Amino acid sequence: MAVSSLEIEKNPKFKELVATRKTLGWTLSLVMLFIYFGFILLVAFNKAFLATPISGEGVTTVGIPIGIAVIVSAFLLTGFYVVRANARYDELTRQIVEESK
Repeated sequence: MAVSSLEIEKNPKFKELVATRKTLGWTLSLVMLFIYFGFILLVAFNKAFLATPISGEGVTTVGIPIGIAVIVSAFLLTGFYVVRANARYDELTRQIVEESK
């Protein structure tokens, strides 16, 4: 027997699933935007700080590890979402489908 989308949409667990996914998605998006635009603002308004050498030889500047941190933060936030989705959202989805049969 096919499960009706109306049955699923009426399920309170489905509403919980949609709300929690939406909240987490927006939160992580805002965190990433804050990190990214913070870096861009540093590039725009404080180039001297980013150009400051870390070591006395001037090979690596402060901007390089900060730029790498921006990239790594995107991977970490994505990983956090995947772990959360696998732990909570998949279980909720399974429960919703089972209850709708």
